[in-house]
This record gives sequence, structure tokens and C-alpha cells, in this order.
Amino acid sequence: MTQFSGITDQQPEILVIGAGIIGISAAIELQARGARVTVVDRTAVAAEASRGNAGAFAFSDATPLASPGIMRKAPKWMLDPLGPLSIPLPYLPRIAPWLYRFWRASSPDRVQAGIAALVALMHLSKERLFPFMERSGTHDLLRHHGNLQLFESRKKFDETLPSWQARADHGVKFTHLYGPEEIAGHQPGLDPRFIAATYTADWYGIADPREYTEALARYFESCGGVIRIAEGRALEADATSASLVLTDGTKLTADHIVVAAGAWSHQLSRTMGDHIPLETERGYNTTLPVGAFDLKRQLSFEEHGFVVTPLASGIRVGGSVELGGLKAPPNFRRADVLLAKAKAFLPDLKTEGGTQWMGFRPSLPDSLPVIGHSARSDRVTYAFGHGHLGLTQSAGTAALVAEVVFGGKSSIDMTPYRSNRF
Repeated sequence: MTQFSGITDQQPEILVIGAGIIGISAAIELQARGARVTVVDRTAVAAEASRGNAGAFAFSDATPLASPGIMRKAPKWMLDPLGPLSIPLPYLPRIAPWLYRFWRASSPDRVQAGIAALVALMHLSKERLFPFMERSGTHDLLRHHGNLQLFESRKKFDETLPSWQARADHGVKFTHLYGPEEIAGHQPGLDPRFIAATYTADWYGIADPREYTEALARYFESCGGVIRIAEGRALEADATSASLVLTDGTKLTADHIVVAAGAWSHQLSRTMGDHIPLETERGYNTTLPVGAFDLKRQLSFEEHGFVVTPLASGIRVGGSVELGGLKAPPNFRRADVLLAKAKAFLPDLKTEGGTQWMGFRPSLPDSLPVIGHSARSDRVTYAFGHGHLGLTQSAGTAALVAEVVFGGKSSIDMTPYRSNRF
């Protein structure tokens, strides 16, 4: 491992590629250990998935997307271009190898291993989040409203019970609710079609994910950190340093590089010879104005693949999974469908005046991020592929990145997140 502790005449220099929630959080942790850190991003702070996500710290959400239940539903969903999970037909040949890995990851033994790895990262992330927010002066942005996962079908609800039991075995707490009246006690105003639900109190939110990431960036800069807008096209590394080659030919060299560039990360890892099967889940949402509904907590409509979230900036209705890469234009009909469903489920929801958005979630077939050294060099560390859970896992990932870079003992077993596991 790269050891910086022996440097006495200067601070180690570290480049972090990516100014989203993972990159900025990791930069703060590295800075706290005495490093001089520069964050490099091709556009701006919180310009991609960290700008428009659902704003939830979903610590109880520890079931991999690849699971036997999803595999049973996926063929039907994929036939609907506006359904919860879709793949544009022209993109299907390109994504076929990823889908094969996704299918393999859905076997029962791999799902159980995935749950254990997700829970470990969730526990660490929750443990590290509160002191991280206190240190960075962002604790006032935290919300504690819980999540209500809703079902119209008792059969569909019952199908989730084994996964909840698996999470309970790892210490995840929840409460099952039965009937519209019991559900209404947690969220009034729902259509009575919902006959079962699961409430997880251990579910936090943020006032606004963009505001939180930008506040962390300001804190990072106030402590001496540098944020530079530039686009990298290649990584290089030798025994003593690592370099990022920019698109204009400039080379930035440091003691260590951390790649946290979200859905673009695999383009850089490939230049190191690491072929990591990162795919892009294109997520859609509409943010309605403040006052659109009296929303007590996040609502998850499990059978329809979307959530409704209370934010300081309004009510955000979003979700779905469109596996369509980085280049295709947005299909905002998907956002329209989600908003229409939300109106049906919440009859008093005011749907006027909303702002639509589409973002790229970086997703790996087994729903686990890559956290750890490049297989080619211990001067390059990867921290990407968090899918829907980048905000949730940000504080834990930042702590692990610092441990990897500085060669300390890891807080959890890092084997499930290694870059060469595929």
C-alpha cells in the first residue's frame, strides 16, 4: 500500500477526480489526514447525480438490485418503454455483457453475500455521517423523516418479506403495517388502494442534495482545498506518483489519485487497464414547488419503481431505471408517467409548476461500489459505482478511501468492493 506517513518535509498531494458527493466527501477525509487535495471535475460541483437525487440516506436499503424478484419482473418491465426498468432496443447489444453479470449476481448465494456487504457499508456510513456533518458544519441540513414502502398487492408485499428478514439478521430495524388506516397513521392523504407497507424509521433525508454537496465543497475550500474545472482523459502511474492527463494535453501529477467520477469513472479506469463493468442507470424526476403536498416522509412505491421525497426545495417525484448509456437524449415522458402515478396515489398532490431532471447513476451488476486500489497500481484508488446509494454511502466510502490511500487498517472487510472482482 502507498504509505504517506513517512513524509515529513511536505504534505502528500492527492488528486480527487469528481466533485460529486463521493468525491467531495473523500477529499474532506483525505484533507483531514494532512493531505493537500485538489478536486478536478469536468463541469462543476454537484453537476450530475449529486444534484438531483432523491436526497435520502437510505441506511436500511440493503438489497441488491440484482435479485430473484427483479429477475422475475424484469422481462415484463422491459417490454414497457415507460416502465420501472427499461432498455432502449438499440442499446441492448451493447449492454448484454452487463446484463449477463447482473443475472449471475441474482443467484441466492450472491444476493445474501451482497446484502452482508451492503449492510456493512451502510452501518459504517451511518456511524461516520453524524460526526462528518458536525465537523463540516452541515448537520442542520439533516432530516429524520423515515421511509414508507407501499404496496397495493398483498402478494407483492409478501414477496419482500424474505429480504426484510435477511436485513433483520444484520440488525436492520423496520415495522410492517397492514391496512389503509394503519398506513394513514404514518402518512395521511394516500389513496386507500395501499393495503400493506413497511416503515423504516432509520431513514434520514437531506434538505437538498445539491445544497449539501455545495456546502461540503465550500467547507473543503475553506480548509485549503482546491477545486479545478478540467476534463481528464487518461490515467498514468509509476512507483512514485500518478498522473491525470487532461483533454488539452496538460498532465497533473500527484502522490495519489482517487477516481470518483461517477458514471464516467470507467472511462478513466480503462486507461489504467482496469475494465470495470460500470453501466448508467438514467433516473428521472420532477421537483414540485414547496406546498405541493403535506408530505411527512419519503414514500417508496415499490411496485412502480419510484419515490416521493420531501425536500427544502419542494416535493421530488422520481425514480425508475433506464439502462441507456451516457449519450442518448433524455426521454422526459418517463418523468411525466411518474408524476401522473404520484397524482393518482396522492389525490391532493398539486402537480403544476414542476422542474424536470434526468441524471446518470453509476451502477455495477452486483449493486456494490468499487472501493480500493486499481489492480494495476496502488497509486490509484477507485471509489465509484454506488448506483442509487451514493449519498447514503458517502461518509462511509470517504472513510474507507482515506484508509486505503494512507494504508491504515480498514474499518470493514474490503474484499466485496475490490476492483478486480469481475
